[in-house]
Amino acid sequence: MESLGRQTRRDSEIVVVDNSGVGLVRRNQTAPGARVIENTRNAGFGGAINQGWRASRTPYLATLNDDAVAHPNWLDAMIRAMESRPDAGMCAAQVRFFGEPRLDSAGMLIAGDGSSKQRGFGRPPEDFPVPEETLLPSGSAALYRRALLEDLGGFDERFFLYCEDTDLGLRARWAGWKCLYVPEAVVEHHYSHSAGRASGLKAYYVERNRLFVLAKNFPGGMLAAAPFVAMARYLWHAWYILRGEGSAARFRAEGNAGPKMIWYVVRAHASLIANGGRLWRQRRAIRAGARITPAIFRHLVRSHSISARRLAHL
Repeated sequence: MESLGRQTRRDSEIVVVDNSGVGLVRRNQTAPGARVIENTRNAGFGGAINQGWRASRTPYLATLNDDAVAHPNWLDAMIRAMESRPDAGMCAAQVRFFGEPRLDSAGMLIAGDGSSKQRGFGRPPEDFPVPEETLLPSGSAALYRRALLEDLGGFDERFFLYCEDTDLGLRARWAGWKCLYVPEAVVEHHYSHSAGRASGLKAYYVERNRLFVLAKNFPGGMLAAAPFVAMARYLWHAWYILRGEGSAARFRAEGNAGPKMIWYVVRAHASLIANGGRLWRQRRAIRAGARITPAIFRHLVRSHSISARRLAHL
């Protein structure tokens, strides 16, 4: 909240959505001068962002996690970039680890099985110094054009946690919108501070929601190849567990045995089957409103891709 109060751009409205279910923001008086929407239960990340969007009337919506701190020029840099490109509906900030000279994200990458990962993760900010087009932004610190949100209906609230920014970004790409990376818009982020870097909660939702992303957004040929990419990722996870590296090794180090990982994968696929009808209807609606061809979509994904091995290692 203090970082938002220091923004050089002053013509903005701050909306805080309290998902705690117990009124933490009101009780602790942590959002002076902001409009507070207090939920009686956790509505999920996408649901909370949709509430903030629908409660506002501004031409742009900036999203900022509660564990992130924005530099003073963050909002102004993204709005200026968006105003210069009418075809851009999204802006990705330069998100750094809090207090460290390393990147959390400079936009997002995607693998052939629907898994997404931050572009530039762990690298120096100097490696990504120039404004450029990227696939889509991380929702931890992004700017969206209101017209895009109205066109697409906002975030898919069924995702609840993780990958909803990937889904929205890909749907926006199908609809013809572009995404700009703005290196001058700097944010420092406590990475996975809320759900934990290697928690069971994260493991389940990331696996389930990458399947939702696939089912809704990937063309037929990419869908057919996705299980082979997923199998390669699982095998690389197993290899890196033996070496004590990567996200699966961190998950195991947190006291989660191998059977738990298998169980989360089984649960995720069971949820895919249970939600199959809804996902199929959403898929048809996305394709009906598409302004690009499947060939262009495949090119976009391949131009901003990450390998199964690299994904497992991070």
